Amino acid sequence: MQDLATKFANLTIQSDFIFKKVMSRKRICKHLLEELLQIEIADINYLEAEKTLEPEYTSRGIRLDIIVADDKNTHYNLEMQVKNNKNPDTDTYVLPKRSRYYQALLDIDLLQKGQPYDLLPPTFIIFICVFDFFEQDNYVYTFKKCCLENRELELPDEATTMILNTKGTHGAISKDIKSFYDYVNNHIVTTDFTKQIDDEISYLKLDTKVRREFMLMEARLLDERREGIAEGKEIGLAEGEAMGIANANIATAKRMLAKGCYSLEDIAELTSLPIEQVEALKADQV
Repeated sequence: MQDLATKFANLTIQSDFIFKKVMSRKRICKHLLEELLQIEIADINYLEAEKTLEPEYTSRGIRLDIIVADDKNTHYNLEMQVKNNKNPDTDTYVLPKRSRYYQALLDIDLLQKGQPYDLLPPTFIIFICVFDFFEQDNYVYTFKKCCLENRELELPDEATTMILNTKGTHGAISKDIKSFYDYVNNHIVTTDFTKQIDDEISYLKLDTKVRREFMLMEARLLDERREGIAEGKEIGLAEGEAMGIANANIATAKRMLAKGCYSLEDIAELTSLPIEQVEALKADQV
């Protein structure tokens, strides 16, 4: 296992931590949005002011996505996605519901600030994926709501989800977006844009404040993982103990039934088993 200093030195743009830091540079984030959407943006403002990690700040509160608004009040949420994660309970991929969750966060935040729902601004949820979620080889997958009965009829709610595929081969993207994909995939610098990104990462790795922030975040994440493991062990022991007691009670009930001198009610009372379970045990012995 790498120590934190080595891990920090090896971070790339695929790291959530580095991605957020790089995209916190206005000129880089603005240019990425302009090239991706093929629009001109006069300016962007970051909607999360925190840039440092205070000692009391827990990792549960760390946002590793970027949220910005442009001069026309269009809101953008960008996040790097390295793993195509599944929910182990449902065996389904989480990315689609994650996009829905981020959309809800954006809208709720705006509504809580007093924005009337009919004046909600246009929004873009943008996931930069280093895998092809839909396996269609597209560079970009763009989604808006449409009518199932008439696919050309679009619901004008101004909410857009874009899933970028850095491994894509099909579609029309700008030279700078293609170079960005190459940089994300292979750390290849081919344009001035990716050189800016690469230089920014090099600068970040020399910043002792950034290094300290990363190490503090990693330490808190490690603490949480350890707490989760310890809690899981406690639950497992408790469940194991309960199971052991239950199995012992069942064995006792079976022996009492075999003797034939105890009523079902007495067995249930003495073993703390439900009367229905005692009846089922008796039926199994017949």
